[in-house]
Amino acid sequence: MKGTSISNNDRVEVLVHALPYIQAFTGKTVVVKYGGNAMINEALKAAVIQDLILMSCVGIRTVLVHGGGPEIEAMLNAVGKESRFVQGLRYTDEETMEVVQMVLCGKVNKDITALIQQAGGKALGLCGIDGGLLQGRLFKSEGEDLGLVGEIETVNTAVLENVLDSGAIPVISSVALGVGDAAGHTLNVNADIAAAEIAVAIKAEKLILMTDVQGILRNIQDPDSLIKQLSRAELENLKKTGVVSKGMIPKTDCCSLALDGGVRKAHIIDGRLPHALLIELFTDEGIGTMIER
Repeated sequence: MKGTSISNNDRVEVLVHALPYIQAFTGKTVVVKYGGNAMINEALKAAVIQDLILMSCVGIRTVLVHGGGPEIEAMLNAVGKESRFVQGLRYTDEETMEVVQMVLCGKVNKDITALIQQAGGKALGLCGIDGGLLQGRLFKSEGEDLGLVGEIETVNTAVLENVLDSGAIPVISSVALGVGDAAGHTLNVNADIAAAEIAVAIKAEKLILMTDVQGILRNIQDPDSLIKQLSRAELENLKKTGVVSKGMIPKTDCCSLALDGGVRKAHIIDGRLPHALLIELFTDEGIGTMIER
């Protein structure tokens, strides 16, 4: 073996080190939100797929929720449709929703599902419409019209439980079936929020958000200031003091939503690093920020 290599003893040590974590999480449910650079870079994509399959193989009931912002943007550009964002959310009219549904449900979801299958795993691609998995109403914003942007009202956990009981990984795209004021429409739902709502509904042990940042930094200019672990109460203090600000606020709000709903731990990890999921789950140091209820 060329380049860096490890001995058989080192390999055994790695496995032994991971054993307590495997024992702790076997049979538990972990919801992973997959997005950012890890969805675009082919090497990172392959590493994520391997991580998910390994998690499933050791008995972790793994649910994958994915986004697809860059792919949606590319398709909108191709059809000459200009994007508009309101409070960080994509304004979604009927035409944009058709593109969102086509890209997320028809392409991205099936591509990820196929990659897991091709790598020897077992996966079932779903969108929120299938079996009424995600049902939502129009998102209520302060005086802003967001079009067909939704917030989740209910999660049909029976659909997920059936897939998980079969030993497969549910791969979920974040569109929802409209109910109430949105009846008859398909809704565009933020993937982070969808992952948090699903984690609460299915009583997950963990929610893991894969992002393009290290985690929560005490000083955004200092990559060595990563906060590796904090409590829900400490997170609120960081928000009040401005340590958590700008783009990190929506991420931490999703973590708070999950923790307040009963999820034990929420993680914000850097999906730009290969095998970030395994490092966060199966090592003492971890790789990102863990927030405990």
